[in-house]
Amino acid sequence: MKIGIAADHGGYEFKNHILDYLKDHNYKVTDYGAFVYDEADDYPDFIIPLAEAVSKKEIEKGIAICGSGVGAAIAANKITGVRASLINEHFSAHQGVEDDDMNVICIGGRVTGVAVAVS
Repeated sequence: MKIGIAADHGGYEFKNHILDYLKDHNYKVTDYGAFVYDEADDYPDFIIPLAEAVSKKEIEKGIAICGSGVGAAIAANKITGVRASLINEHFSAHQGVEDDDMNVICIGGRVTGVAVAVS
């Protein structure tokens, strides 16, 4: 499965943990940034290219991370063909994919623990 991941400064550290986890589990991952921590960056600069890649089917699923996850979800859902949702726990993640055809999961890097995300 081809997965894309993107985050602004609010999710930068979290993204790197998830990216390492995915690579360690042999997923093919495209990183849409941020590539360095920059407190002045803004989530649409990274989330929109990720969402466009999902829309164009360049990747199958996306992981969009900002501080709360809310902005990432709003930005991603502006792209035709993207079904993004803020997820904070396992049940909604499963239901979102299985019942609602969610193709971008949005996570709050400042509110969701890495242990929850990788389990």
